[in-house]
Amino acid sequence: MTTGQTPSTSRESVLAALRAQTIELPSWAFGNSGTRFKVFGSPGTPRDPFEKISDAAQVHRYTGVAPRVSLHIPWDLVDDYGKLAAHAADDGVSIGTINSNLFQDDDYKLGSLTHPDAKVRAKAVAHHAECVDVMRATGSKELKVWLPDGTNYPGQDDLRERQERLADSLQQVYALLEPDQHLVLEYKFFEPAFYSTDVPDWGTSLLHCLALGERAKVVLDTGHHAPGTNIEFIVVQLLRAGRLGAFDFNSRFYADDDLMAGAADPFQLFRIMYEIVRSDALRPDSGVNFMLDQCHNIEAKIPGQIRSVTNVQQATAKALLVDREALREAQQAGDVLAANDVFMDAFSTDVRPLLAQLRESMGLAPDPMAAYLASGYAERIAAERIGGRQAGWGA
Repeated sequence: MTTGQTPSTSRESVLAALRAQTIELPSWAFGNSGTRFKVFGSPGTPRDPFEKISDAAQVHRYTGVAPRVSLHIPWDLVDDYGKLAAHAADDGVSIGTINSNLFQDDDYKLGSLTHPDAKVRAKAVAHHAECVDVMRATGSKELKVWLPDGTNYPGQDDLRERQERLADSLQQVYALLEPDQHLVLEYKFFEPAFYSTDVPDWGTSLLHCLALGERAKVVLDTGHHAPGTNIEFIVVQLLRAGRLGAFDFNSRFYADDDLMAGAADPFQLFRIMYEIVRSDALRPDSGVNFMLDQCHNIEAKIPGQIRSVTNVQQATAKALLVDREALREAQQAGDVLAANDVFMDAFSTDVRPLLAQLRESMGLAPDPMAAYLASGYAERIAAERIGGRQAGWGA
């Protein structure tokens, strides 16, 4: 434990906060993925959304903090979503956020919600109506929109008009929602557009959300920023505005790498989680949904998700151990090194024994990775899932 510990960072309060934490898993992380050169297959990969959910349930079974699974439409299309939701419940999880797809249709080459052709924009809005139907059938409360729209060349399209089209399209999508449903709008610095992206940053996303209404908030993907961006500062600003709706946790070295959370820069993840703790946004009723968004290209899918979940837990535990009273005193005194020492003291703490205690108190094995590997599940699905088409990009 850290030195100078205060009642606010007692072991009991830290354990209580960690016990209440939940992390949503993406269905697509259990399918095959890869680079633009190659998509790699693996034994036991799910062949349909039902098998994806069963695999996600394994992560929850051994970590105890991953009770929801995000779906992606049309990758997770099924004939009966009530049956899919019931299957999830039988596996001990539930359906979380519904993600739309605006990037894999030929009509969207020049944009979707911002396309110059009103017919294409109407098609994109209609796709979101389909997603809202899925939300009703599954009990989901969040519709996530990531917009790949943009331009590659100066003069290709009118930048201001694209923003006007986007505002109009988003209003139509927002109007589709039930009173208890929310829209979360994701932003991305670049890709697939290279000259201009229609929602490139948190400010653009926030402006559109503010125009839509109280049930529209911003999604922050940790891989969607320019190098050197102070992501925790963005977290603070969105929390101040009450408009941070969700995280997409992953790691990046260069761009949107979608690596396991905490793999590239665990200190950054710790700093982000500190601001969450500092703003009391870790509570389940805070309105902030903690999600993973990853592509496991070369690692096994279920272990990769377990690793990410435990990495987020470790960053959260360290953030909870920051001695905020000592930090405040050092900040008020202008003692730069002492303030930094408080941060580094918490970050340097080995919280694995604390998390092992947490899991044991929840009736779980102290080491979720070892417990999963010993369960025989990977060997069983490799033997059972013979034939059919493995799920993957576009599936």
